[in-house]
Amino acid sequence: MSATGRHPRDVVIVGASLAGLRAATTLRAEGFTGSLTLVGAEQHAPYDRPPLSKRFLTGQAPAADTALPVPDGLRACWRLGRAAVRLDPYSRIVTLADGTGLPYDGLLIATGAAARSGGVPGGPGPEQGVFTLRGRDDATALRAALTPGRKLLVVGAGFLGGEVAAAGRELGLDVTLVEAGAVPLERAVGAEAGAFVGTLHREAGIDLRTGTTVAAYRTGPDGRLTGARLADGRTVAADVAVLALGAVPATGWLAGSGIEAAGGVPTDSRLRALFPDGRTVPGVVAAGDAARVPQPLADGAAPALGHWSGAVEQGAAAARTLLRGEAAPVFAEVPSFWSDLHGVRLRSVGLPALGDTAKVHECDREARRLEVSYHLDGRLVGALTIGRTSRLAAYRRTLAEYGV
Repeated sequence: MSATGRHPRDVVIVGASLAGLRAATTLRAEGFTGSLTLVGAEQHAPYDRPPLSKRFLTGQAPAADTALPVPDGLRACWRLGRAAVRLDPYSRIVTLADGTGLPYDGLLIATGAAARSGGVPGGPGPEQGVFTLRGRDDATALRAALTPGRKLLVVGAGFLGGEVAAAGRELGLDVTLVEAGAVPLERAVGAEAGAFVGTLHREAGIDLRTGTTVAAYRTGPDGRLTGARLADGRTVAADVAVLALGAVPATGWLAGSGIEAAGGVPTDSRLRALFPDGRTVPGVVAAGDAARVPQPLADGAAPALGHWSGAVEQGAAAARTLLRGEAAPVFAEVPSFWSDLHGVRLRSVGLPALGDTAKVHECDREARRLEVSYHLDGRLVGALTIGRTSRLAAYRRTLAEYGV
């Protein structure tokens, strides 16, 4: 709420994203009548990111299909293509790259995350065939490069890397997937589920190389990518490479604001931004990939999640905090995630990465079905299924009890 204890009059949302749009929609739906400004670094209106590594890459979904619906009556001022570059939380002004200063008495930080760059200094860029994938422009450029008969190298077998590799195979490319861990997704969902996913990749014809990473890229006389030398000494031929090495919060613009946000904006349980000494930043909330929100399942720790559902739920919750302050509900949604790989759907609830024990309840590789629960000191902290989505409801109910 504003310093006067009333609803804010001027709300600025930095990040014309899923979280930002959901916050704007919630504000209007719950009676906010003041001025509302949405700032976006990209020229695009809000769009959905999950299809970018799936149906958009394979050509099954045009760009128009990724657009998020903007409700009638939003009455927002859009500042697209103009990134925020500075925040003064004491004067309550956000400064944009064109020098415009936007005063606010309610601010939502929803600037998302940027792709983590590769670990090979001086490596080729997109013009030479090496891509990252975060936004729609990235996906458009990559889609143009994924033509049948080419050789695709994907570095990193996490959720994004696995989806890009699967899309490459669907398009008819020869695909090599390189992963530093022993199996794909090991840190996220454990060895058992990671090995299952590795089998799916290999059955689809992907050359999965684990326990190694790229040591150097190889280029031809024209500077374009021809392959890579791996840390284990082997070589891989490639015309196109995608670095899927994770993401970092897009919070560099907050330098000098007093908020220590290199790993994401720290928040309290109502998504209010915090100074390093634990004080709340007046009138400022954060949501989505740019935020580090305490999780009841993690005993109040704030792990980085980067999930679509989190952006939706946190955007709405942050808007309610701007309107209601201390009267807003504590954020206690159970994290969830899904990924489509080779014709099956992987779904998880909770925080599987927290578990010190994984219990496999079903593992049928022929039927492509898997069910795993994750436990910490004997307490359920997460669950994952492949081809068994209906079984997650009971796990979710149990996990939700920790947030009560």
